[in-house]
Amino acid sequence: MRKQSYTFDARLYSVEQIRAIEDQALAHQSDISLMQKAGLAVVQLAIQIIAGDQQTPILVLAGPGNNGGDAYQAGYQLSKQGYTVTCIQCGQTEGYPEDAQAALAKAKTANLLFLDIDTLFAEPVQNWGLVIDGLFGIGLKRAPEGEIASLIEFINQFTHEKNIPVLAIDLPSGLHADTGQPVSPDAAIIQASHTITFIANKPGLHTASGKDFAGKVSVNKLDIPEDFFPACHSHLNERASLLSALAPRKQNSHKGSFGDVIVLGGARSMAGAAILAARAAQFSGAGRVYCSMLAEAPVYDSLHPEIMFRLAEDINMVDACVIIGPGLGTSARAHALLSTALQTARALVIDADALNLMAADKALQKLLNARSGPCIITPHPLEAARLLNKKVSDIQNNRLQAAHELAQQYHALVILKGSGSVICDPDGNLLINTTGNPALASGGTGDVLAGVAGALLAQACTAMDAARIAAWVHGQAADELVASGTGPIGLTASELLPVIRANINRFAYLS
Repeated sequence: MRKQSYTFDARLYSVEQIRAIEDQALAHQSDISLMQKAGLAVVQLAIQIIAGDQQTPILVLAGPGNNGGDAYQAGYQLSKQGYTVTCIQCGQTEGYPEDAQAALAKAKTANLLFLDIDTLFAEPVQNWGLVIDGLFGIGLKRAPEGEIASLIEFINQFTHEKNIPVLAIDLPSGLHADTGQPVSPDAAIIQASHTITFIANKPGLHTASGKDFAGKVSVNKLDIPEDFFPACHSHLNERASLLSALAPRKQNSHKGSFGDVIVLGGARSMAGAAILAARAAQFSGAGRVYCSMLAEAPVYDSLHPEIMFRLAEDINMVDACVIIGPGLGTSARAHALLSTALQTARALVIDADALNLMAADKALQKLLNARSGPCIITPHPLEAARLLNKKVSDIQNNRLQAAHELAQQYHALVILKGSGSVICDPDGNLLINTTGNPALASGGTGDVLAGVAGALLAQACTAMDAARIAAWVHGQAADELVASGTGPIGLTASELLPVIRANINRFAYLS
């Protein structure tokens, strides 16, 4: 395996970290302020979105803080360049920060039309071709209230009905930059088609509800020197960082060169889950694949006779990567097999029912903590909640924190599945996956992910590389299928397999 590499835009910083970077930059800023640079960046993207059409009227929403100052700067520059700009001014101007006050004063010298919210609601909606959201930035601590909440709902409704693009400044107003959830339950959030985020990328734009509200995200560093950025341990799991992750196979190879995968699962009436995981391992390059069933094992898989079937107790796990959990059930027999796997398997992927067994048994947790071999756990939010003895809402309200807690508590590499799956190792190195769509919200797709991860572990990938490649190709397969007209409604887990195989080969041979 080759060294990971990340671009600047792939780095993810928390609000606290960005505040520290911003404070340093403000102390050293040039004659052109950060707010002026932000306004110019908004203008450039806005003009790109509307293809430079000066006949397109623009609505700017300016809030009561620095985000509003950025919006005034953008409105001023757009007006000076000949665009028709209407500005909705929100909040009391006496409370504006100094830079925002200066930006507002400048905007009032330009040919902007200022409207208050009541006037907007009372008059017929104009034919705006773009809305710029500068209501709230990363400093918002509570839900928008009163007329501003009504304004957000109004904007969301008419932009949806008229198919009008919305450009959010820094992040969609009402969204939490760290978590990707509303700043408080039931908070209104601007539905953006584009977001231009400043200084650094934010995790909340890429996981949980962030992926639904942020639209296409771009990053502008505002010319802040690289020295002001601390070491980063959170990144986007994107294609560029994976291009050198897999080396081409040597000619002098054989099936033993690429590892054995054992899938342990398939209790009565749940054989399909184990077979899906085994097929996924086969399509992902494992040298040999064994499907070890708790129920009576079939003689062979008629679609993929390459897979070898065994009864669960008849398999030696010592030299293999074991995927345990798909269709496993929670019987005493399943518990005993999990205990054995934890103690003997060279490498492990723990999924589904095996995670539920572990959540309920401290002894199994101790066995996992005592392991020295690589291990990946792949919980969905409900399984994660059981593992941490929390509510599902606790997991979803801070997915990054939950993944970190899981990795530390269980001494394993975690793939917390969901919108923007979160990958985290026990040292706190964290990735948010950038691929995938609602087509994956169907039975069997998690079994496929486990199979891909297990196959990569069997081929001597590190746990982190196996997890990040598996998550990306799994989501990318769904993206490609949907783009070609298959799904998202009705896409099946089996349809992912050949596309996953194609993407793995691209990394190894076409990068």
